[in-house]
Amino acid sequence: MSAGVLPGSTHLTWGNIESDNVWQTFLKDCSDLEYAGISVIEFLMGERYQDPKKVNNVIFQMDAPLEAINGSAMGISGKVSYDPASPAKTKGSIHLATATLHVGNPTMKEHIHGADWMNVTKYPEIKFTLSKLANLRKEGIHLLADAHGSMTIKGVTKPLVTSVKLTYLKDMLIKRNRVPGDLLVIRSKFVVKRSAFGIRPGEKEEKVSDEIEISLNVAGAAPDGK
Repeated sequence: MSAGVLPGSTHLTWGNIESDNVWQTFLKDCSDLEYAGISVIEFLMGERYQDPKKVNNVIFQMDAPLEAINGSAMGISGKVSYDPASPAKTKGSIHLATATLHVGNPTMKEHIHGADWMNVTKYPEIKFTLSKLANLRKEGIHLLADAHGSMTIKGVTKPLVTSVKLTYLKDMLIKRNRVPGDLLVIRSKFVVKRSAFGIRPGEKEEKVSDEIEISLNVAGAAPDGK
């Protein structure tokens, strides 16, 4: 599993990628597929793109010595600006409605939503803002990269770098949502610490792990003519 990276670590820069042979090959493939002539595309999630199959989701897992907690959330929205010919310049943000955080135990769910933990009334969303992609490499139809950005949870913002897999599917929106257009599928797995965001740091760690493993699977849509 890939983990979120805190400040102080060293990361590849975009300047190191431009001259890389793998990157040059990727650009050639983009040109061959007629992607290079495409301008920046805005992919929407949430209110402006309805997800009829309800497959956009976040999975979270916490494995403490006494208890394991597994849950999900469906309230995803956001916008990502993506140019298939210059993916390193990708920017955008993804938002998660904290009120949609769900676990199977109703009492535990009430506690998670409550003021002592996530306080979903005061802090209605979790937000990841993407500033750039680096260390790009191709894997079949997918683009692998390191996503550099920031995560905001309970009003606290921290830098975050995590691995991400992007799959650009030209003209495939009609097969998913019966509307002509393109799709961008984003997948990522990373770890954050609740203590870093002021979520009861150092408390109840025998039952509620400090480390939260997160799996993100979302698809953004760019309908034709929008």
